[in-house]
Amino acid sequence: MAKCSFCGYQLAPGSGKKYVENSGKAYHFCSGKCEKNMMVLKRKSRKIKWTKEYKKGE
Repeated sequence: MAKCSFCGYQLAPGSGKKYVENSGKAYHFCSGKCEKNMMVLKRKSRKIKWTKEYKKGE
């Protein structure tokens, strides 16, 4: 199973969205919220309180 590239939570098979850059790097997203925060707003997941990356650093 894939993990969300932004928040780090597991994706159920057949759910979520996959984004592939021209360079070949692939990102998996569980929701539009994660996709927008990473791709549009350019936020770092370790600074957002509801992500696993943030909770890992506490």
